[in-house]
Amino acid sequence: MSDRTAAPEETAAETAGETAGVEPAELPDEILENVPTWEDEYFDRVSDRLMYNYDLEKDRTIKGERFELYGELRMEIQKQLVHPALNYANHETEEYVFARRTNTARVAELERLVEFGHDLADEWIVADEEHFGTDYTFVVVTDSISDDVRSFVSGFSDRTLLKFGYYGHYEINLIIVAPDYEDAVGSKNADLLEAVTLWERVSEQKQGFWTRLALKFWK
Repeated sequence: MSDRTAAPEETAAETAGETAGVEPAELPDEILENVPTWEDEYFDRVSDRLMYNYDLEKDRTIKGERFELYGELRMEIQKQLVHPALNYANHETEEYVFARRTNTARVAELERLVEFGHDLADEWIVADEEHFGTDYTFVVVTDSISDDVRSFVSGFSDRTLLKFGYYGHYEINLIIVAPDYEDAVGSKNADLLEAVTLWERVSEQKQGFWTRLALKFWK
């Protein structure tokens, strides 16, 4: 484990903040037709904020664990000389979000999700020179947040270097949300916290590279 350091590329959570003010009706049909509809109003509204950056799935089961909402984002960063074929310093970044609802969130359940995240990292990550970073964010939607759960999540941080950082790193993040009480808490580096607190207005940010590229492509 080590302290988080600033990454050179822009994260999906940042671009989610930039585009969350766009109405879904303004998006191209090619995007909208691939976004599922959730009967759960909370997850359906969260998907409206995540659809700009994540490929979303409904009711995904992975290794016996069921999640009402699952999303993934894959990015490749590269530098090039004159022509795209002459590229170097390629880096791959991946982000995954797993969200589900439970009546009562417990610390033991969160610890189990953390271990589940480590298991996925062992199976999913191709550890090589091109891997820069992978984030696993677990979102648990619950009726209320107990003091012990709040304390555990707010103090949680889990970042693992692969081959001393030569093969990049992966990070596990936790978020607990109680929508009925408009209450939420995230671990230290859980950037998606803003995206799942629907009662808060997403902060306005300058358009980043990924948003400018997406808008240019869809014009």
